Amino acid sequence: MPDSTTGTRKERFIGLEWLRFLLGLYIVIFHTLHNYPSIRDWSHYVTDIGFFSTSAFFVLSGFLLTHVYLDSSYQMRESPRSFWLKRFSNLYPIHIGSLLLAMAVSALVGYLAIAPGDSDISLRFVVYDVNNDIGQLDWKSLNHTMGPLETGINLLLNFTLLHAWNPLYLTFNPPSWSISALFFFYLTFPWLAPRLRRVLHPRRAMLLVNLVYLIPPLYVILTTDYGVPETGILHRNPLIRLPEFAAGILLCTFYAQRKAQGRLMTLPQCCLTLLAVAVSVTLAVTLLGLGHAWYYALHNGLLLPAQLALIYVAAHWGEPRSRRLMRWATRLGGASLPMFALHVPLYAVFSRVERVLSGDPGLCRTDFQGCLAAAGELHLWLYPLFLVLTVLFCVLFQEQFVVRVRKFLLRHLLGKTPRSHTEKLS
Repeated sequence: MPDSTTGTRKERFIGLEWLRFLLGLYIVIFHTLHNYPSIRDWSHYVTDIGFFSTSAFFVLSGFLLTHVYLDSSYQMRESPRSFWLKRFSNLYPIHIGSLLLAMAVSALVGYLAIAPGDSDISLRFVVYDVNNDIGQLDWKSLNHTMGPLETGINLLLNFTLLHAWNPLYLTFNPPSWSISALFFFYLTFPWLAPRLRRVLHPRRAMLLVNLVYLIPPLYVILTTDYGVPETGILHRNPLIRLPEFAAGILLCTFYAQRKAQGRLMTLPQCCLTLLAVAVSVTLAVTLLGLGHAWYYALHNGLLLPAQLALIYVAAHWGEPRSRRLMRWATRLGGASLPMFALHVPLYAVFSRVERVLSGDPGLCRTDFQGCLAAAGELHLWLYPLFLVLTVLFCVLFQEQFVVRVRKFLLRHLLGKTPRSHTEKLS
């Protein structure tokens, strides 16, 4: 997320730090909670709208970047080149670190074959993106093993942060497509943000952006069978998802205007807005059960007003008096993007270790293959431990790896060393 490049004191959105941490935590739950058979009757109500988290994260990114990088005359505080290098230096260590970890874990999981279905997993195994009944009726028809050339092309796409543009399937570390999309948004920011920041009626502009965002899913609903490649395009194509980022820029414009007018929301208004967001989410969960068309519409636009409202309310949370609380908000907020990128390989390791320990771990000293064959089941009561360990690992990953690599890159690319990330807005 953005870093402060100005000596003047900027408003600190501590509420947004907590929010982006919670968004990261929810995406972890979205991708992992379904693995516990004992709660599958109801767990989908918790995880059905995991995409809400990613979309809100994109909106939040646009809001914070606009707040930090535009000056009082709505111009960039620094050159586009400097901005792009800083954003690259922040994203790339997260992406490459998580990519290498995911590839190593994927190869190890396929080799050890501890859990059912593990033997099918490899670096080249992918699943085509569809949102129709084919995947439910014939799962294997969606499975695909990439050839050598195909694997090489997708490796190149991953190493160049272009993998979100592949509409057919997700590769290597599936959630990292969001990092690829974010980098595209950052490329557009120096041109897009100053123009949207000057909009006189941002609320109308947000409505217009929302309507434009709904055009692609409505076209897909009316003309396709929800298969390949339209599902992948709607899911992660950076151009298709750009309205979320643009809406975040406009939301920052709206917030700044309301604050200048002394018209920010009161506590009762904030509570009523949060209630409206909760009602929207509950209604969305209900609509998802009515057919595939609702998924497309909710995923790409219908929930954008709720995401904007949630972020707007969180922006009203002022700075706490406790410096320790503020520091932890910044640390946990800073770990949100690593949580998006790292949770899949981390859960693969945690769940396989848990299976071995719940079986007959004593066999591992004398009969390693027998120990793996005796692996037991997953236990829901250990799931909170996984969440805590994931958060702690991602905090350390951000502070001990990402920050250090970022400083190294900036020293060589810009000839300067940034301040400690705990002193920045994000």
